[in-house]
Amino acid sequence: MGHCTTNEFIPLNIAVLTLSDSRDLSRDTSGQFLEDNLIEAGHTLVDRKLIKDDKYEIRSVLSQWIASDEVQVILTTGGTGFTVRDNTPEAVKPLFDREIEGFGELFRHITFTELGTSTVQSRALGGFANQTAIFCLPGSTGACRTGWTKIIKEQLDATHRPCNFVMHVKKGV
Repeated sequence: MGHCTTNEFIPLNIAVLTLSDSRDLSRDTSGQFLEDNLIEAGHTLVDRKLIKDDKYEIRSVLSQWIASDEVQVILTTGGTGFTVRDNTPEAVKPLFDREIEGFGELFRHITFTELGTSTVQSRALGGFANQTAIFCLPGSTGACRTGWTKIIKEQLDATHRPCNFVMHVKKGV
């Protein structure tokens, strides 16, 4: 794994995207949870949007953030279920240069204790595109809490040992 940690916390520039056909920002508890917690952890919120769960709109917003020198991490919430209206994996996977298979696997492993076998219907996923880390979480606030507190927060902390993703993201501006 090599030397993947530092002794100092490095704040990252994070964008949050909520995918919902029914919510607006005032009722976006999942996006608000992610915003509040990434700031509390010492990171910077550089953008936050709420759009419909449409794969082309998703790709448009993500592509702009991926191309930006400012955005180092993208967190999405919503659209990872198994209904016909859940399009996040289909929208995001083609953008990845490299998938983080272990993220979805670990998320489902953790949520198995809460949801039992129904967790197989979660299509949470993660990957990298243009040195931008992307984590796609389900739309519920509880799922965002699980993903953030049990996986993402540590992996975005440069001091977390034995390794984390901070060294893999593009350098901030």
